[in-house]
Amino acid sequence: MSDAASLRLDQLPWDVRRGSQAIGWFILTEAMLFVAMFFSYFYLARNAATWPPDAPPKLPLALLMLVILLSSSATLEKAKWHLRRHAETAARWWVAGTILLGIVFLGVQVLEYRDHLRSLRPTSDAYGSIFYTITTIHGLHVVLGLLMLLFVLALPRLEPRTRLPYHPFHNASLYWHFVDAVWVLIVFCLYLLPRLRLG
Repeated sequence: MSDAASLRLDQLPWDVRRGSQAIGWFILTEAMLFVAMFFSYFYLARNAATWPPDAPPKLPLALLMLVILLSSSATLEKAKWHLRRHAETAARWWVAGTILLGIVFLGVQVLEYRDHLRSLRPTSDAYGSIFYTITTIHGLHVVLGLLMLLFVLALPRLEPRTRLPYHPFHNASLYWHFVDAVWVLIVFCLYLLPRLRLG
């Protein structure tokens, strides 16, 4: 066995940026997924006689979900603010608040789906298919973000004082802000633009 193959993990060269680079690349790949789905949405819209074929999705719950997610980003930044001042207990409460807001977001999305499915199903037409694909995949990303935040909350320390190749709180917050930013685009492209076209 070669010397390189026999190295243990703790013998690898130290790089404190490794985890942040990994989450950056992960976010980039997930962003490309949403770019492809938005491209598909606009491609279908451009080639359709009318878009959306039926009434556009209702705004109230989508805007409520937007407020919830933007609020959750604010609470996460508040947690970061407390963490910088070494108030870890307060930071944990703000992270827990972010998790609670994320769960509320998913609950409101279920309510929106229940209402929306009365008039449009994923199998109704191309519009229904792409609408539910984009919003459901985003919901799954919210679930993944919640799991990351729950992992952070379960850590003995939010920012370990020992040398580790990653900073879990920082990386989870980057991903959560990405998920929130995608929802802003979803509200604009899937909820607001169809109304502007019809107007």
